[in-house]
Amino acid sequence: MSTIDLASGEQSYDRASELKAFDDSKAGVKGLVDAGITEIPRIFIPPDETSEDSSGSSGGTESLSVPVIDLGGIDRDPAKRKEAIERMRRASETLGFFQVVNHGVPAAAMEEMKEGVRRFYEQDDEAKKAFYTRDVTRKVVYNSNFDLYTAAVANWRDTFFCYMAPSPPSPEELPEVCRDILMDYSKQVMSLGGLLFELLSESLGLRLDRLREMDCAEGLVVICHYYPACPRPELTMGTSKHSDNDFLTVLLQDHIGGLQVLHDNRWVDVPPVPGALVVNVAHNERQIQKRGAQSVSKPGGAEDLSGLLFQHKLPTVVEAFRAD
Repeated sequence: MSTIDLASGEQSYDRASELKAFDDSKAGVKGLVDAGITEIPRIFIPPDETSEDSSGSSGGTESLSVPVIDLGGIDRDPAKRKEAIERMRRASETLGFFQVVNHGVPAAAMEEMKEGVRRFYEQDDEAKKAFYTRDVTRKVVYNSNFDLYTAAVANWRDTFFCYMAPSPPSPEELPEVCRDILMDYSKQVMSLGGLLFELLSESLGLRLDRLREMDCAEGLVVICHYYPACPRPELTMGTSKHSDNDFLTVLLQDHIGGLQVLHDNRWVDVPPVPGALVVNVAHNERQIQKRGAQSVSKPGGAEDLSGLLFQHKLPTVVEAFRAD
């Protein structure tokens, strides 16, 4: 229970107890929203009561943008393949991010993947709770904030993830509401990941199968983020500044966006492009943040499933928002 320090006039609270109560509910951030809260619990507000600064995303960054690389026809046209490889090389050496279109993953599969994630989060609480755990060794894990008890502040985000390669769960272990699309989309992204590693190998002057030989494309983790509508989006973050720790991340955004990349101490927006997938050539010095909480601040509220992340090790992230 929160208390008031009469000497200072400031409100104090038992953070550990509030974290445990939130975790024990197994309802996540969406559960808070469904309960009709109008103020954000303090565990989601940074100590200085301000969210991370992204002012660098405006002013002086107009010349910075994440390139969109067309992979259409690169298997038939050597000139197109050479251009795609060169653009990929430049993007990898600078921002470390690029978007790809005509990548071979059907648009229908991408949309169904986002819908499948929505179905998972919008199903009955009791059905979701069957997957709620902090045991990351399980094949399918659902919770809110993997670092809930160690981070300085909690993010306004729920997540479920599953290890789809090299040893995937049995179909019966996957959530029924998104089981089929999880299996199909994982196969699609594994195929794309193999192609991306070939192109990256060529961009490095290596044999096109060199990164495959190093088992870079052997594993796949599917990470699905959900950012519920936030009553005070200016006070919190959907995803704090971080670096991915995998070989390659393939991100499926929805139409709301909010993703930013830190480059030369400036935040660069990564706007959604219809039909595109965002690729992060991971590097432990590369910083990312998701201003999901702010991006869903709209009249009537909104919900963001922005983050279907496939990671090679390959992670793939699905992120999707839903406007009410």
